[in-house]
Amino acid sequence: MRKFIYLDHNATTPTDPDVVRAMTPYFNELYGNPSSIYQFAQQAQEAREQAREKVAKILNAKPEEIFFTSGGTEAINLAIKGVAVRERGNHIISSRIEHPAAVNTCKWLERQGFNLTYIGVDKYGIVDLDALRDAITDKTVLVTIMHANNVIGTIQPIKEIGELLQKVNEDRRTKNRPGIYFHTDAVQTVGKLNTDVRDLGVDLLSLSSHKFYGPKGIGALFIRKGTEIESLIHGGHHERGRRAGTENIPGIVGLGRACEIAMQKQDEERLKALRDRLEQAIVEKIDDCLINGHPEKRLGGTLSICVKYVEGESMVLNLDYEGIAVSSGSACSSDSLEPSPVLLSLGISPEIAQGSIRFSFGKDNTEEDIDYVMEVLPRIVQKLRAISPFGSLQ
Repeated sequence: MRKFIYLDHNATTPTDPDVVRAMTPYFNELYGNPSSIYQFAQQAQEAREQAREKVAKILNAKPEEIFFTSGGTEAINLAIKGVAVRERGNHIISSRIEHPAAVNTCKWLERQGFNLTYIGVDKYGIVDLDALRDAITDKTVLVTIMHANNVIGTIQPIKEIGELLQKVNEDRRTKNRPGIYFHTDAVQTVGKLNTDVRDLGVDLLSLSSHKFYGPKGIGALFIRKGTEIESLIHGGHHERGRRAGTENIPGIVGLGRACEIAMQKQDEERLKALRDRLEQAIVEKIDDCLINGHPEKRLGGTLSICVKYVEGESMVLNLDYEGIAVSSGSACSSDSLEPSPVLLSLGISPEIAQGSIRFSFGKDNTEEDIDYVMEVLPRIVQKLRAISPFGSLQ
């Protein structure tokens, strides 16, 4: 069999076998609807609430502040639209490097008449705090900034933003004016970094199970007690009226178990060592490469590079032929041939950004995987550069 190495864990992760085992009974044995009142259904309800406690624990939240969704995208939509439609103001602040789930939600709100300010970032992808402070107006109702970027791995100063907004809100309270809510998309960080919502100072935090070895199709939104938010899906009184629809109990159980495992097994330092090993080898063996993202304030398992004079998609396909799965950027925008907006926001030219690939590591990756990548990647780059239309620039 041909060797297969999976290096696209920012896109999705395999479901942990322990998670699958926890979920299995709720498909065909304990399949009751948790909204029913008889004993059989109450077993599903109990499992849901136990999972809610586990999700709350990894966030240092209260169980009643956790609301289950179909995934990260729905959680992000609920957070941003849910606050916006309360119409306490019409101004929202975001950044230029958010995930498409947030970007397109904000664009939709703009079409509804909301004013959006998109804060720029420096060459490493860090949000400009001074620009954020200057962007706040009397009409600002929400700031939404992702915790860590899915393309380059850069970690944002969420705690500092939370402290900034706390001071703004203290001033607003003295004037009897409503405060500004703070949402962070933590899809790439839950299970990897500290996501203590009290420490970060956020009012809303969205997460997705399949990014840290849980099942697909389930996520959650933390909503701090007292936060005013409108429901997007209307129907029954599920999730205490915040999200209608019969709950996905197997998925919820799986999410809870994934949170439990993540709290027991932190792998970030080992993944950072693998990333650094590959990064150093690429810098040494392949000329004209650019490492994207912050040198230190970056997810341990994320390595984004731009290889000059080569198209990223061609590298992805050639690596796939060699049994190596990587991405040219976000899996959620892989059908687009345009350069990554994240990389363009760093000031990288479209020609160079077109040559980007992203390696993202997981718990099953080894040093041998890195060595194999470096056996084939230089050869692929050399071959593609030989036929590149930009060959004369070399």
